[in-house]
Amino acid sequence: MMGPMNMLITRRNLLLSLAALGITANAAHAATLPEKHPAMAFVRKATEELFNAHKQGTVQAFLPAIKGNADIAYIGDYSLGQYEPKLPKNLRDSYYDGVALFMARYFADQTRTYRVAKWDVGQGVEGENGNFIINSRVTLLTGTAYDVSWTVAPRGKGFKFIDAQVMIFSLTFAQRGLFVSYLQKHDGDVEKLVTVLNRK
Repeated sequence: MMGPMNMLITRRNLLLSLAALGITANAAHAATLPEKHPAMAFVRKATEELFNAHKQGTVQAFLPAIKGNADIAYIGDYSLGQYEPKLPKNLRDSYYDGVALFMARYFADQTRTYRVAKWDVGQGVEGENGNFIINSRVTLLTGTAYDVSWTVAPRGKGFKFIDAQVMIFSLTFAQRGLFVSYLQKHDGDVEKLVTVLNRK
């Protein structure tokens, strides 16, 4: 059974995260987004919803905030890696529900260790492929502060999160590593992964 996402500093995750950091660094040379840019407004609203969920610290609180603000289909497909073509069409909705539940469990689990005092949205820039990178600063009750960088993609008439980097570690990269590792250990059985993700 899959446990919560652990941000282990493996050689592979470090290389992937450094690569993602390089993309962020390149984007930093782009012009800063105006304060009233729609992507900035989206991040302020979405992070407020996540912060409110954090105060409650439950899976049930995080689930609607994640479903409403993250591109679950994009993240889910990416997380399967080379196994994505094995996901049957009739299981896609169930799989995406499981991905959202997995993410909500992870965030709820983190609230037990990392209690947030405040969350400030900083500057944003245009990234690659029409996406935007919005920086934020999280301050814990202990006084420790760290950076969270959100990758935001246009979706329809609005925006969705497609990744978050905590310091230099990409949560989407880490999730993909966990899912692919699980599938490698279970003969690529995607249906089994769907069952595990949706287990209550």
